[in-house]
Amino acid sequence: MGHRVSQPPDGQADAVTISDLLATVQLDPDANMTFQVFDLLRDLIVGVKLQPGQRVSEKEIAAALCASKTPVREALIRLDEINLVKIVPQSGTYVTGISVRRYTTACFIRLQLEIGAVRGAASAPDPRHRVDELEAVLARQRDALAADDAADFFALDEDFHRHLFVLSGYGDVWTTARRTQFDLNRARHIRRLHRILRGPEVIEEHSAIVAAIRARDPDGAEAALRAHIGDLDRQVGVLFTDERLHGLIELPTAPR
Repeated sequence: MGHRVSQPPDGQADAVTISDLLATVQLDPDANMTFQVFDLLRDLIVGVKLQPGQRVSEKEIAAALCASKTPVREALIRLDEINLVKIVPQSGTYVTGISVRRYTTACFIRLQLEIGAVRGAASAPDPRHRVDELEAVLARQRDALAADDAADFFALDEDFHRHLFVLSGYGDVWTTARRTQFDLNRARHIRRLHRILRGPEVIEEHSAIVAAIRARDPDGAEAALRAHIGDLDRQVGVLFTDERLHGLIELPTAPR
């Protein structure tokens, strides 16, 4: 019998097995199998389709993907190295809880990198790109909010922040930044699943960032970004005291 994936308390989705999650996936036989399995499982974990505390079976994953156990085992080892799963000898492999320490570290890294991005976008934007592209993403995000499409709103939020790096001329930094954001993004997905949303505020804050960039005001762009990221930090902090999420969040241990 497949291991069940725990679901958010709001009951919006029926429980599914790992096999179900991978049922439509076909691996490319000409590409590296370990990398493909790693990418699949990472995305399922970061998207909270595999939730903190969920046991993941090497055998079940291999069977679902019609793959040998070796690339699955290697993928799980890589996931353990980046703290998305914990391999427990004689017990199994489990999706890790969201660490407050890793989350706050991710917030710090994100803030520092995005400060550089918005200042660059406001003072010396990449001539290959235009502020209009950023505004187009914001317009689509407004539409997603109006349609109450939380999943699309989240995806467009990611796209908005990616465009800040693109406009600054450092689009490659976005890829690097994302490697540090796993726990931050898991927390944000949990917010979405629990409908802990701040859509109108996000639109207003994004609009302030765009306005400062268009005005070629790097100081204003940085201030708008600090207000946005800082507020995100405070809002996601609510997750760590919400009793519904105590099984998903690694709460800080009290000092001895």
